[in-house]
Amino acid sequence: MNDSTATVADLKRIVQEFVSERKWEPFHDAKNLSTAIAIEAAELMEHFQWLRSEELPAVRDDKEAMKEIRAELADITAFVLSFAETMGIDLSSSLVEKMKRNAIKYPVDRFLGRFR
Repeated sequence: MNDSTATVADLKRIVQEFVSERKWEPFHDAKNLSTAIAIEAAELMEHFQWLRSEELPAVRDDKEAMKEIRAELADITAFVLSFAETMGIDLSSSLVEKMKRNAIKYPVDRFLGRFR
């Protein structure tokens, strides 16, 4: 399974099966999951703390660092998927809606190559 073959529904199912097998549903409420997302995001940020922009390409060449970064990103993704499932949120339509709003908020003719 990879990004080209997996669906969001497949990933949600994998996470839900993991949670169900351990009977963790009582702990997977919106508050706990939103907190877990923030904590895991901070753990991902730790890998880049104090790095200068010119040092970032070397991170991709560091196999151990990339292993840890992938693990943190997987943790974040698992909690996001579980949060979406718990709250009844369709991630795909939510993302499409948000990108449409972003396109209106940040039109290409005013924001091409700019972040402000």
